[in-house]
Amino acid sequence: MLKTKPASRYRFRDVRGEDFPLLAQWLAEPHVARWWGEPSTELGSIEEAMTSEETRPMIVELDGKPIGYLQSYDPHLEEGHPYQDQPKGTLGIDISIGIPELTDKGHGAAIIRQFTSELFADGAKRIVIDPDPENLQAIRAYEKAGFRYVDTRTSIYGPAHFMALDAPGETDLP
Repeated sequence: MLKTKPASRYRFRDVRGEDFPLLAQWLAEPHVARWWGEPSTELGSIEEAMTSEETRPMIVELDGKPIGYLQSYDPHLEEGHPYQDQPKGTLGIDISIGIPELTDKGHGAAIIRQFTSELFADGAKRIVIDPDPENLQAIRAYEKAGFRYVDTRTSIYGPAHFMALDAPGETDLP
């Protein structure tokens, strides 16, 4: 009997110029604004990332509807990045669900599980994420997605609850 791969629940696509009004709206939402910087600064960073080698900014869609922002980055491609102590093949990710009504419903962990699975299928060895230590909702979602606490660090944004998820079968990573 032929097994078919189940359809992915979420779709990840590159940010486009027409996404900026929606991104601005999400960045102004209290549940996002608390953890991200000033919206115009963040939008500038996202726009810059659209043409960078080290960061890939994406929109998360559910049933064709944009619901969040996601980015992956390679700390080894960014000069002086504080996570260059991680093994080659490590990617970092950041995520925000933009629609307040969709938070606390399990989407964060589910999106991260699907996205990290895709990154591992593409050859990533480790995925790292660095929520603010006070962002307990995010930390719980990342733990549900399989991330483990590594240590507390200081990033350019302040204290970070540094977490990692290793690719299946990767047992010799530090």
